[in-house]
Amino acid sequence: MGNENTGDKHLPAPTGMDHPDALPLLLLTDQVVFPMALVPLVISNAEEGLLINDVVKGHRLLALVAIRPGTEGKSVLSDAYDIGCIGRILQVQHGAQGRLEVVVQTLNRFRIGGMIRQAPYPIARIQSVEEVRGVPDEINPVMLTVKRQMGRLIHLSPTIPDSADMVLQNIDDPGYLADMIASNLSLSLEDKQKLLSILNVKERLERLMYMLEREINVLEISTRIHEEVKSSIDLGQREYFLRQQMRAIQRELGESTGAQSEAIEYSEKLEALDLPGEVRKEAQKEIDRLGRMNDSSAEYQVVATYLDTLIELPWRQYTADRLDLARAEQILDQDHSGLKKVKERILDYLAVRRLKPDAHGPILCFVGPPGVGKTSLGQSIARALDRKFVRMALGGMRDEAEIRGHRKTYVGALPGRIIQGLRKCGSANPVFMLDEIDKIGNDFRGDPSSALLEVLDPAQNHSFTDHYLNVPFDLSHVLFLATANMLEPIPWALRDRMEVIELPGYTLDEKLEIAKRYLAPRQIEANGLKPGKVTFAPGVLKKIVAGYTREAGVRNLEREIGHVCRGCARKFAGGRRSPIKIDLERLPDYLGKEKHFYDVAERTRIPGVVTGLAWTATGGDILFIEATSMPGKGDLILTGQLGDVMKESVRTALSYIQSNAERLGLDPAFLEKSNIHVHVPAGAVPKDGPSAGVGMLTAITSMLLRKKVLSNLAMTGEITLRGSVLPVGGIKEKVLAAARAGIRILILPDRNRNDLDDVPESVRKKLTVHFVSEMREVLAIALKVTMD
Repeated sequence: MGNENTGDKHLPAPTGMDHPDALPLLLLTDQVVFPMALVPLVISNAEEGLLINDVVKGHRLLALVAIRPGTEGKSVLSDAYDIGCIGRILQVQHGAQGRLEVVVQTLNRFRIGGMIRQAPYPIARIQSVEEVRGVPDEINPVMLTVKRQMGRLIHLSPTIPDSADMVLQNIDDPGYLADMIASNLSLSLEDKQKLLSILNVKERLERLMYMLEREINVLEISTRIHEEVKSSIDLGQREYFLRQQMRAIQRELGESTGAQSEAIEYSEKLEALDLPGEVRKEAQKEIDRLGRMNDSSAEYQVVATYLDTLIELPWRQYTADRLDLARAEQILDQDHSGLKKVKERILDYLAVRRLKPDAHGPILCFVGPPGVGKTSLGQSIARALDRKFVRMALGGMRDEAEIRGHRKTYVGALPGRIIQGLRKCGSANPVFMLDEIDKIGNDFRGDPSSALLEVLDPAQNHSFTDHYLNVPFDLSHVLFLATANMLEPIPWALRDRMEVIELPGYTLDEKLEIAKRYLAPRQIEANGLKPGKVTFAPGVLKKIVAGYTREAGVRNLEREIGHVCRGCARKFAGGRRSPIKIDLERLPDYLGKEKHFYDVAERTRIPGVVTGLAWTATGGDILFIEATSMPGKGDLILTGQLGDVMKESVRTALSYIQSNAERLGLDPAFLEKSNIHVHVPAGAVPKDGPSAGVGMLTAITSMLLRKKVLSNLAMTGEITLRGSVLPVGGIKEKVLAAARAGIRILILPDRNRNDLDDVPESVRKKLTVHFVSEMREVLAIALKVTMD
């Protein structure tokens, strides 16, 4: 870089308007320069500072060109405009923080003819461009019109001095006139660059005429609006003084002011309400304050807003519960297929309320993957109880004031969202859903999850105090429900206050039933189709479930059904009248090729590959564990974004194999001359947990013994150094995922035997499940290997 800079210092000095064929290129952001102008520049970039210093030591000439909006100028030929101005540096001063303050005299236009180099600053080939002057008899009328327009603009603009019009009238050069006006107008960068790029002077003046007319229109509208606002302000001031005089006269006559009249109205509303004693006392105190205020003061509006909120809250307004268990069960079954455990818990609550009306409701937390119906279940519960329903989304909430509110002394203060929800629904005992409670955050503004501790504690929420109200509100009659995808992010203190009910993914049969009863009719109606116009042939919905979705819930399933319905709607909108029947042959015309398929048999056809079972936030899934070996020095290579616990499982598996090498028929020194590589595909997805230990050990053993694992077999379980198989979580979700993938044989920990009872009978009938307590049982089933 030093040699290149030295070369720039000795560029030949031009004479007159001549310039070298190559010049340093200074890229301008948000600025277009025109010929024959003095341009002040502030240089803070180190590369640009080097450019200025080198130019000053030489002929003081440089090329200035604007870069296109939204670009960074990294590639000059693509980011910069092709036409700019040659400039001569007149003055350079060193400013604060190492900045350079430069004054440049622009000369004439140029065109970039190519790049010589990019670093440390760009140097470009320069091509001179000449203006096309045209015939004076044609240009002079246009020039006269531009001067007249500019004079009008100067008259309208408050920022341009009137003396500028005299300067313009003395300019006889049409090109210089256009450039001077363009450089001083508040135009966009693109508009200025267009003017700079027009070489025909007459065309440039005509383009400028259009832009001047546009600016004049804007200024005329702005001036008119300003005059109207000024008139309204004058009128407002007049009304203000008249009202002040009227109030003074009213006081002299003993008549009440506006504030006093409003205070009387609030007192009458207060008398008609059944409020707790502490609330009534606080409200009356604020009403008395209001009556003594001037109704034009800022504090007056704050107190009035507070009283409106206090009076509109449903302090003792309750909806009567319908405790009909048969009706409630019917509503829950109508709205949701499956979810037996959740429905039973709701019916239990109704039964207790029927026997003990003053019993506090449970605080339930529905945990499950997306799309299984957690939020809609809350709406069904509200309908079954005949209560109002309020939903509050907690995802991304970081401010404690969202729960507790702001103190009313702050500008723009509001109650918390819980009080706002109760005010909006008009009931003190709604079903209140706290949606996505596992996605609450915290920062310097507080921790909303800590504020929820009081809300969700039956021993405390009877006297919940919102900062804005500053009086207690009874939340004990509210039925709080919460939803979450995962339990882990929920603080333990908050989790302890809720009764957790897990909602696993749906089975294939349940998804088909939901699609037939709910999703397909709803999408047909939502897309403007009449019943009977679109029907699905047998097997089509099953193909959509298996081939176009891979999820625990039904959200994507409804999306795909909607896609089919929209395709049908387009045909009807195009003139078709006969009904459409979607069969398996026509389905790809609407949804394209199948998006998902399971390749378990293909991927496990060689030794060293095992199908494992995993639990994710979106439900259960299968994963493949691959192992291979190569000549080496006993290194263990782990890939696939494995977490620490998973890495430890691999090391535990390898230690078990080494310690039992002879029983497995292996050379005890097999690791001395080999490296072992274990990989779990989908490398972009982080993975962790101990449940893949059984699969890791089986994959390594399969690879070492050169024996294939059964293709329709999957397994899960944690292992120990002694070869014991320990229980793991998420059994139901994992079993459902295995069934969706076509797995027919499962190996599960023996201590998870009871968890299989949660799996629907229809799924269990399709599977052969082996419960094991030691690894030798696993190897005997998966590899037909016996350990003597």
